[in-house]
Amino acid sequence: MPLVEVTLTSGRDEGALRYLIDRVHTAVVDSIGANPENVRVILREVPPTHWAAGNVTLAEREAARTEQDR
Repeated sequence: MPLVEVTLTSGRDEGALRYLIDRVHTAVVDSIGANPENVRVILREVPPTHWAAGNVTLAEREAARTEQDR
């Protein structure tokens, strides 16, 4: 039973998340021939303040970008 977990920052609308689930599900079925009923997809949404790279959160990066664009 394939299980795919996707972690992404929060903020996308339900339609975009549903589309992502559909595309991941289809990719697993098509690529390994899995039974569609056995494919599991889990989306984990993380606030941008809880995701960091290089000791800078995604929220901080976005704030800096916004400030730079002013």
